[in-house]
Amino acid sequence: MKKLPAMLAGILFLIMTLSGCGAVGDKSGSLTALYGVTAALATVLLVGYCVLVRKKEMWVLFLFFCVTVVNVSYLLLAMSTALEMALMANRIAYLGSVFLPLTMLMIILRATKTAYPKWLVWLLSAVSGVVLFVAASPGYLDIYYKDVTFAVVNGVGTLEKVYGPWHSLYLFYLLGYFVAMIAVIFRAHAKKQVESATHAVILLMAVLVNICVWLIEQLVRIDFEMLSVSYIITELFLLGVNTVMAENARLKAQLGAVSAEQPAADGAVDEAKLTAFTEGLEELTPTEQMIYELYIAHTATKDVLLALNIKENTLKYHNKNLYSKLGVSSRKELWEVYKQLRSRETT
Repeated sequence: MKKLPAMLAGILFLIMTLSGCGAVGDKSGSLTALYGVTAALATVLLVGYCVLVRKKEMWVLFLFFCVTVVNVSYLLLAMSTALEMALMANRIAYLGSVFLPLTMLMIILRATKTAYPKWLVWLLSAVSGVVLFVAASPGYLDIYYKDVTFAVVNGVGTLEKVYGPWHSLYLFYLLGYFVAMIAVIFRAHAKKQVESATHAVILLMAVLVNICVWLIEQLVRIDFEMLSVSYIITELFLLGVNTVMAENARLKAQLGAVSAEQPAADGAVDEAKLTAFTEGLEELTPTEQMIYELYIAHTATKDVLLALNIKENTLKYHNKNLYSKLGVSSRKELWEVYKQLRSRETT
């Protein structure tokens, strides 16, 4: 955990050093080598997350997968020797690029404790599928690229494109996600749903890095796909936020356990219940954790059902598991134990 900042700095330094070792076109194949580095870094981060992180977040894992797909595809495109090979690499790259903003938005929604209906994920996934179909159509249809040819420039395979009438669809798609992510972060900060202003700034930086790089690539002719680097930086930012949040939750649970050993005041919850409660917090599933947070925020039952997009019987099922793990029998008792823990943390 403590080595995370040093690891991030080392990775960023390596990328900057390799990309600044001279004009990219000075040596044949230097771009291919750089794509190889970014692909390797993305793969190492994906494997590292799978192996080293015990409690994995689905959307974080999906983000790492998308970034790896994009970077490996850029490498395959650079190594291509024919048009069909380059087009296939380009299609695979869009597979990662199209779904990557969706994963970022979902991670930001969870990091900011922003409730959303379950159907939103299906709707956004369907939209992503349509955009992917259009973006992956070159070679079959002329709606995204009117014309596309293959060329080798400075030892690197590349596609020379003439944009078609539907090319702007992907640009508007990205802009829509950028706006949505920024809006969610500002709204959450205003409602004090993020753990700290620092977390809000880190989340905002993860979005702004991609916006800046995307704008640069739209305005300036650059041979190297800078988004391959910005995607890696983004996943490191978001990994950092999720890691800090998980660590804070663990420390709070430990603090509660230590506090439970202290003598209780008159009328306080008994020590065994406090211990069971703090230990149970570590066993909650993501859904149970969200219900717990909504309960301690005094969220009405109807709003809990709306936030999770579930029926009352489903909530009763989760309540049964939640209360069992925390050693309480009702929502009122849950709040009383939580209030006792909070009072000890502030003393």
